[in-house]
Amino acid sequence: MGEMSQSNRVGGMKNIYIIGIGLIGGSLALNIKKLNPDAVIYGIDNNAEHLEEALSLNIIDAKAKIDNIVNADLVVLSIPVDSSVIELPKILDNISDDTLVIDVGSTKTDICNVVANHPKRRNFLATHPISGTEFSGPKAAFLELFQNKTNIICEVEKTAFKLQQKAIELFVNIGMRIRYMNPEAHDKHIAYMSHLSHISSFMLGKTVIDKEKNERDIFDMAGSGFESTVRLAKSSPEMWTPIFKQNKTNVIETLEDYIKNLTQFKELIQRDDFDAVFKEMKNTNHIKQILKGIN
Repeated sequence: MGEMSQSNRVGGMKNIYIIGIGLIGGSLALNIKKLNPDAVIYGIDNNAEHLEEALSLNIIDAKAKIDNIVNADLVVLSIPVDSSVIELPKILDNISDDTLVIDVGSTKTDICNVVANHPKRRNFLATHPISGTEFSGPKAAFLELFQNKTNIICEVEKTAFKLQQKAIELFVNIGMRIRYMNPEAHDKHIAYMSHLSHISSFMLGKTVIDKEKNERDIFDMAGSGFESTVRLAKSSPEMWTPIFKQNKTNVIETLEDYIKNLTQFKELIQRDDFDAVFKEMKNTNHIKQILKGIN
């Protein structure tokens, strides 16, 4: 058999509208353009500077307004999750019967619930690409972001079959693994695997900054361990505050578990029980095998 045509490799989708031209939306645009050079990528963003940057970087082909999405084959909603729950119903109100709409938010329960009874619920696919960096904006976008990463799809059965197939074809062709999950399970698991990591990183940064007020040379001692652990503290508060708000219950549960473990570790050191400290760390070393199996 001959090589699959570029157009077929993205399900024949030509008019692509990216709402929110940041790391995820911009990287998706780059991948779609590579798969199908004939596709026209339209950018919609409240930040005029982001739109200009995306144009200059050839991430998008043209700027657009939300009213233009009636012409869309695909709409990618890549904005903070609090805005997504407001905008998604309006987007579904204005699309054609053949348009596929996907979101890429880090929380899924609220977004699925807000359109549960929408007449065009079948046009929407709830997704969460587990991929990202600490950087944001169009300049952060790059082609390889999704390679060998997992994309969580929620409530796939509520999306029209031909549209879900187009989406899955796109995700597979840009190098992603697909996993299916219900929104509640997603939000519970992602609180442990992502949200807690960001909170710990922000609070580690805060702890060191507070200490640095009195010890000005502390950052001279920062090594690669500190840099890798605090990396996520560079992430956008505009994006992460709504995530923590939407997933409040699960985030609090993960923090309670984390705080309990930190307190126990502190108490072991206070008691000079360094055999137990060693055992705690040794047992946790097992995470190397777990992560090796995932990657």
